[in-house]
Amino acid sequence: MLYYLLQFIHDAFDPPGFGVVDYITFRASAAAITSLLITILAGPRLIRFLEDKYIEPVKEEAPEEHRRKKKQLPTMGGTLIIVAVTVSVLLWAKFDDPYVWLILLSIVWMGTIGFIDDYRKVVLKIKGGLAARYKLIGQVSLGLFIGFYTWFDPAFSVLLGETTIPFFKDLMIDYGMFYVPVVVFIITAVSNAVNLTDGLDGLAAGTSGIVVFGLAGFAYLSGNAVYAEYLNIAFIPGGGEVAIVSLAIVMASVGFLWFNSHPAEIFMGDTGSLALGSAIAVIALLIKKELLLPVLAGTFLLETLSVSMQVAWFKLTKWRYGEGRRIFLMAPLHHHFQMKGWAEEKIVIRFWIITILFFLASLMTLKLR
Repeated sequence: MLYYLLQFIHDAFDPPGFGVVDYITFRASAAAITSLLITILAGPRLIRFLEDKYIEPVKEEAPEEHRRKKKQLPTMGGTLIIVAVTVSVLLWAKFDDPYVWLILLSIVWMGTIGFIDDYRKVVLKIKGGLAARYKLIGQVSLGLFIGFYTWFDPAFSVLLGETTIPFFKDLMIDYGMFYVPVVVFIITAVSNAVNLTDGLDGLAAGTSGIVVFGLAGFAYLSGNAVYAEYLNIAFIPGGGEVAIVSLAIVMASVGFLWFNSHPAEIFMGDTGSLALGSAIAVIALLIKKELLLPVLAGTFLLETLSVSMQVAWFKLTKWRYGEGRRIFLMAPLHHHFQMKGWAEEKIVIRFWIITILFFLASLMTLKLR
């Protein structure tokens, strides 16, 4: 809305300096600052509100040291991220860009699923919250909507089923009839991966911020015809607006760290982790960087693999030897290092560093292609 107000003033009165409103970089920066300020200013009030009855108990399956040190804290803090992103995007992005609305839809859609899960756990005291099958239904339904909408809407004709392969200059893959199933799989997998990573103070928020920052850069390059041609990547008309949403998400995550860094004052809960995960997946799909996610979002992949390997090995050894065995001391991976005696702050910072390394590796693919 501010974008349109400033654009009107610029067109009607042509005051000096107002022309910057047309630049993606200006509006992306403005959205980022707005998102950060909303998060930091609204955070204390949200915490006071949630402290009354929205308290998340310490997970029983967590390491003993984790249970001993952690106190019960308010959850559903992800609503702060969702509100900050939505408001800042509505203020600074173009309303006629379908990419913007699809990303916001994914955040609100999965944020709502996560909110229901958190509400059932902390208010209704239903152990386990929302049943896994209902979460899956929410993820699959979002994937189906995004998949079919982008396939049939002419505005997304550049997408279709084709995508670029990282590390290869001219190699393309066409999903064809498998495009929609691929979309469903990626949204489900990434949203679950971020959800699994949300186990230590600041871990999911910091890691998500780094990953989305990388996607913001790719979105800006993909939305610029000159840069896209030079780098030999898919040009996405209007995709530059994705950078605005992405930076709003980044700074909302950074703002949330103001309260969620160790020792945390609030948890994001499934409300935040599922919303961030779905946003990462949808942004990557819209700018044709979904096959780069195993590199860029490698930390989430490692966390997910640790759980999959642990479960598979436990079942296999139980069937083979009559007693289940483990690869890791505990899964997801961050709990393994907790069991080894690493301090929580050290685990989180080291995971951030690893995520930055993955981010830099993903940037290398631009030239290695």
